[in-house]
Amino acid sequence: MSSRFTTEPSTDRFRHTTGAIYPRYALNHCTFYTGRRVLQNHALVIDGSRIVDLVPEAQLPSDLPCLDGQGWAVAPGFIDLQLNGCGGVMFNDAITADTLAIMHRTNLRSGTTSFLPTLITTSDQAMDEAMAVVAKYRQQKPCQVLGLHLEGPYLNTKRGGIHSQAHIRPADGAMIDRIAQAGSEVVKLVTLAPEVVSPEYIRQLAAAGILVSAGHSEASFEEALVGFEAGVGMVTHLFNAMSGWQGRSPGLVGAALSQADVYAGIIADGHHVHYSSIDLAHRAKQDHLVLVTDATPPVGTTLESFVIGGQEVFYRDGKCVSADGTLGGAAITLIVAIENCVRQVGLPLTESLRMATLYPARAIGVDHYLGLLSAGYQANIVLFDADTFAVQGVIDQGLLAWATADLG
Repeated sequence: MSSRFTTEPSTDRFRHTTGAIYPRYALNHCTFYTGRRVLQNHALVIDGSRIVDLVPEAQLPSDLPCLDGQGWAVAPGFIDLQLNGCGGVMFNDAITADTLAIMHRTNLRSGTTSFLPTLITTSDQAMDEAMAVVAKYRQQKPCQVLGLHLEGPYLNTKRGGIHSQAHIRPADGAMIDRIAQAGSEVVKLVTLAPEVVSPEYIRQLAAAGILVSAGHSEASFEEALVGFEAGVGMVTHLFNAMSGWQGRSPGLVGAALSQADVYAGIIADGHHVHYSSIDLAHRAKQDHLVLVTDATPPVGTTLESFVIGGQEVFYRDGKCVSADGTLGGAAITLIVAIENCVRQVGLPLTESLRMATLYPARAIGVDHYLGLLSAGYQANIVLFDADTFAVQGVIDQGLLAWATADLG
């Protein structure tokens, strides 16, 4: 049967209009992009915070409450590995649980259910604070914040971009020890320039289960390969703030494209990277190309400027730039990045969705419970219009966080 639901924060369950509470329900009448297949005339059975089954609609018990997907496309909740801020806040500016909560609530409006808050180049004290805040936050909400992304401070000053030059510095053994000791449950990703960081430190971080990413780097092709050999497993915002690919000097870009097992994040906003470059990168990287937003405070707000790396950045015509024209993050959401990959790059919707779900989950080692619509996985789900790419609703940990219409 089909039932009418509303969300009640006091119960954290779906409440039927008769007053009965149903922790177990099904989502039906939609097209499922599971990450492996595209299914119609099926239903997703959810119990608490987990998916328990995906079955033909005809096999649903007659007394199981249903949410009507109203013909929308349904995919796993999006996963953003690089999120500086959104909703008017920046993690660097306020390293608090409240900031993380605001970022999560803002994310939900565009289908992102899990993310890595990104702390860009700053002091050791701020890095320690961020690790402590994320560790505590994850004790209660481990599927919202998947860990911390430390972008810097061990970067190449020639490729610092909007990062504070005053805080870019050589790697310090004591700080590396603290990051490694925090481990991958707290720090999921560290961006550094491999040509200025000892391979020993890279090996130490990788041995702790932390994904090490090359970024803000002037590495030569050969230096990049040394970094990959030491344990670098990703590159941060491919093509941006790194040595480019030239015929006699392939640089970090060429090195990244030459290594099939190295992941690459990419910002598909039309400002950071030409869409033809995204197409070429996808041809080379395939299932190792990951959509990231590199988002900043204007996302989800009407903000026209903000401060990052000590510089004021202006949000104009969809682009975030400082007074001297330096790009300062982005103002894109993952659903828009997916749309751009489909409409501008020409990638299939199925693949574009995987670039924001399954592939980032694999990159940081959480693909055993996130990134697919499958039994045993977390019930993080986005409903959207496949024609307009407008998000119509989000299920967060089994709860209908919001919807544009009554899914009755």
